Order: sequence, then C-alpha cells, then structure tokens
Amino acid sequence: MNKLLSSFICLLLYNFISPSYSLPLCTDLRAPVIPKKALAFCPYNGRVCCDSSKDVQLQKAFEGMKISDTSCSSAVKSILCSTCDQFSAELFKVKSGPRPVPVLCNSTVASANNFCSSVWDSCQNISITNSPFAPSLQTKAGGTKNLNSSLLTDFWQSKADFCEAFGGNSDKDSLCFNGEQVSLKKNETLQPPNGMCFEKIADGAYLNMVPHPDGSNQAFFSNQAGKIWLATIPDQDSGESMGIDESSPFADLTDEVYLDARYGMMGMAFHPNFAKNGRFFASYNCDKAKSPSCAGRCACNSDVGCDPSKINSEDNKQPCQYHSVVSEFSANGTASNPSLVGFSLHCVLKQQLESHLLDFIYFLSLTMLITCWSDSFLWAKAHDNSF
Repeated sequence: MNKLLSSFICLLLYNFISPSYSLPLCTDLRAPVIPKKALAFCPYNGRVCCDSSKDVQLQKAFEGMKISDTSCSSAVKSILCSTCDQFSAELFKVKSGPRPVPVLCNSTVASANNFCSSVWDSCQNISITNSPFAPSLQTKAGGTKNLNSSLLTDFWQSKADFCEAFGGNSDKDSLCFNGEQVSLKKNETLQPPNGMCFEKIADGAYLNMVPHPDGSNQAFFSNQAGKIWLATIPDQDSGESMGIDESSPFADLTDEVYLDARYGMMGMAFHPNFAKNGRFFASYNCDKAKSPSCAGRCACNSDVGCDPSKINSEDNKQPCQYHSVVSEFSANGTASNPSLVGFSLHCVLKQQLESHLLDFIYFLSLTMLITCWSDSFLWAKAHDNSF
C-alpha cells in the first residue's frame, strides 16, 4: 500500500509541475487569495500572498530601515512588497532555498527593464538600517553581519558584483522582479495544472480523513492510537485553519486498539445514513489479553488441522493473541462517546498480521462495505450484509 501510495503521489506531483510556465504560488507554498481587506501599504490587488496583518508587518520593517533617499526608498519598498506577489514562490526561488530578496531583473538587452541596475544606482551610497541585502552579502563577502546602518558599497565593489548575486532574467522557465506586481501579457493565459493543488490547513499526526456523510464542510480525522475527531474544513483559498479541538475527541477507542509501530487504528467508515442512524465502523488491531471485546476465530483451528496450543510463542505472547478487526459502533445521536455494538467482520491471528494488514474501509453503497488489505499487493473484499 505504501509503495502504491508513494508512486501515486510522485506521479501527481510530476503532472502538477510544468517547466513551460510559472503558476501562482506563495513563498509558504500556499495558493494566493483575495484578501478580505485591501492592502494599505503594498500596492497589490487581486489574488495576493499577504493579508492585512502581513501588510502592516512589512510597513513596520520598511519604516525601520530609515531610508532618506526617495528613489532608493521606493525601490526597497517594492522589493519588500514583492513577497505579496501571487508569483512570489517563483520570484524568491523557494525551490532553491530561502532568500531575503527576489531575483531582480538584470537584462543585458538595452531596451529591457534592468531593475537590478536601478537599485544599485539609487541605493549604493544610501544608508539602510537592517538592510534586506546584508544577510546574503555576509556569506558571499565573508564579512560580519551588520544589523545597523549599511551601504551597498560596504559589501560590493561594483554594480556587476551586486547584480551577479541578486540579478536574473525572465524567460519561459522563470520570472524575475522588475519593481512592479507581476502581470500576464494581454494575450497570455495560465493553463490549469495537471494534477492537484495541495493546501495546508492544519498540523497534526492524523492517519485518516473521512468526509461527513451529510455533505457538509465537516470531516472526521483519526490517529493511529484510536482517537477520532470531528473537524470543520475551511473554505478553499480562505487562508483559515481547520477547526478541530483535539482535547475533545468525537470518539476514543484507545482502550480497544493495540498500538505498536505497525499496528493501531487503520481506517474508519461512516454509514451513508450516519446522520440518522449514527452507525460507523473502525478497522484496527486489538490484543485479546488487554481488551475483552477483542475476539475472532483463530486462523489456526481444527478445520485446518491446527492446534493453537502447539504454536511456539513469541515474546511470551499467547497464540492468536492479536487480531485485525472491523467493528461497528453507534454514535447514539450526539453522544461524544459512542457505544460498542460488538459487531466484527474479520479476524486474523498475529502471524497473518505480519503479512496481511487491514489498510482502510469504505462504503460503496448503502449495503456494501469494502475492506482493503495489503501485503506485497493491494486487494479488496466486499461485505454485502445489508448494512
């Protein structure tokens, strides 16, 4: 299963990234959004990578630089605000690592915009407190980082040296910053990416995510230990975080789940009519020595000519002590602690757990539950029991 999933993700990312054009993406790898409140400091509109809070933060940083020259001040402001550009991930070359300023356009064509040259001409002898150029210059020049006032000439001997470090050109594969918000040409349109855009909405060690069957913006999340939470998913491109309270789980099955590096709660499925009947199912590993409800027929039995008492034990464990089960639970309306119904679909012994792991379960219809197992390959089994 892991190999199949990894291959799928790699294929997805390969299709998503196209070398022939840049796509809107922020330096934090989020998609640009239309802010609820227009930016007051940075002159950016439409979809941007800054909210009003970031806009205020940039303004304070700019004011702290205490730049006396109007021309230099304008250039540095535009550089600071470039982090709000919808193409900022490309302008700052995030794939190559963090950098304090975007790639400044440095064309050798006389008729082209040479913003890097303009920055040097305007700022080379102007004092800048906490200069955004200083951190990068420290490494290249071998000097000591100076958080006080500094000149570009304190670090660079010429315009050519400065633009060699901070300059670059725009072409079909990359962008550079020319002092203004990046805009498309009149006859240029962005082709939609092949694949999927990922947007981070939360931090947490969740193993499963299942949408609420009622079609709302809620979803269930579970971890390997056996806790389930009901969370609210924010609107796409809203920039908001997922609404989840980990201190108050929807269900806590940790007493039923046997947790180890490879074992634990593997999956969950909610009946299509969950909103009315409260029925849901969980697949997990259990230890019958610790959980009375952990039951199932041992694969070593008389029907196959096997005697469990003659099986050599491992680490003082009982034969057939561990099982992989699918159990039904009832949410009992809005109860936060669902009650165990004691319904089991499938059980296997420990030896089989090492080669056959129950990965996930889901409802194909009102009456059919699919269980998916994996070892060196993936296979599924349908249980049509008129659920």
